[in-house]
Amino acid sequence: MDLREKLNILGDAAKYDVSCSSSGSSRGAPKGGLGSGCSAGICHTWSADGRCISLLKVLFSNACKYDCAYCINRRSNDIPRATFTPRELIDLTLEFYRRNYIEGLFLSSAVVGSPDNTMEKLVYVAKELRTVHRFGGYIHLKAIPGASSRLLYEAGLYADRSSVNVEIPSDRQLQYLAPEKNYESIFRPMNFLAERKLEYSAGKHSRYTPKFLPAGQSTQMIVGASGESDLQILRLSAGFYNQQRMKRVYFSGYIPVNADKRLPALTTKPPLLREHRLYQADWLMRFYHFGHEEILDESNPNLDPDLDPKAMWALRHPEFFPIDLQTADYEMILRVPGIGVKSAQLIVSGRRFCKIRLEQLKKMGVVLKRAKYFIYNPDVPANLRRLYPEMLRPLLIARPKPAQLDFFSQLQMPALPAPAPLSSVG
Repeated sequence: MDLREKLNILGDAAKYDVSCSSSGSSRGAPKGGLGSGCSAGICHTWSADGRCISLLKVLFSNACKYDCAYCINRRSNDIPRATFTPRELIDLTLEFYRRNYIEGLFLSSAVVGSPDNTMEKLVYVAKELRTVHRFGGYIHLKAIPGASSRLLYEAGLYADRSSVNVEIPSDRQLQYLAPEKNYESIFRPMNFLAERKLEYSAGKHSRYTPKFLPAGQSTQMIVGASGESDLQILRLSAGFYNQQRMKRVYFSGYIPVNADKRLPALTTKPPLLREHRLYQADWLMRFYHFGHEEILDESNPNLDPDLDPKAMWALRHPEFFPIDLQTADYEMILRVPGIGVKSAQLIVSGRRFCKIRLEQLKKMGVVLKRAKYFIYNPDVPANLRRLYPEMLRPLLIARPKPAQLDFFSQLQMPALPAPAPLSSVG
């Protein structure tokens, strides 16, 4: 099999792994070396200044030893298989960079032979790029569950970011859908890398000391392949942020690609709206100082498909509203639907000089069609501030535009076999 065919197979197999984003690290070009890492972004994403950042995103191999029910690369599937050699991957990365196609490498793999054997190949590629070719671009390496601590530590020295995909949000369901895996093998590399990074951050280093995972860790969960509630998923995500100090937790809506009786048979469209709501809730935990127990609880275990999580929380707590933007603290202003982080900061800084009016709120980026029901303002009619949650709910539900309705009505369930939302990469 020639290199082009391998690249087609393994590049296509890797594109469903979404656990990568802006790099979060800054790595200067080594003296006389090649490339540099920029904290603006990586992997076909938009940076803060509007640039689209790209990287070579491939699997080392899709010849997996595991037979996970949800994965297109499972060993029982009859699909084209391919495996790179380390030299091929190194040359591809360097040549693509010289042609200005990419700014870094995202390297994952199915488990070939054993976890140590697979991890050793991935580490070899990163080590050669860093030490031999003086490559200073972004590198994201998958940490293979079951790999030795020595290899995981080496990966942390040469990679900017590492990730282990949780895949299924509960250990019981993971063992049901992927009997050869368990949470212990997944959490061990996560915890090891988190501890080593914490030790590195606590120490004193010279500029010559190799950095250890400067962009931290990320992970990914499949949503809808098993029966977990949104509360269980958010609780697990909160644990990752608090204990493993994850940079990001990604969600991938389940799409059936294998005929397996253990998997749910979707009779509707893939759970893309649920995935979207989980990302919104994740955003509230990361930037709006919400705890997962505030967003959902045992009496409300799932997110509302019609309302974003912040509006959902506000309707459940009418005792806090409406608030006076002139006197409310920053934390409370953040909880008003339609007010974002930057808008809240502008309100707090601007109210020192004058009373905040609706026209000023518009210029600050506040979405008044939602916020006006939750704030005191002389320009807001009093009757809009006295509505009950049952009356507010239909006013807050976003109605899709006709063009959006046409798009969603044309969505069809994929025929089997189809691309998987997540490769079984450990």
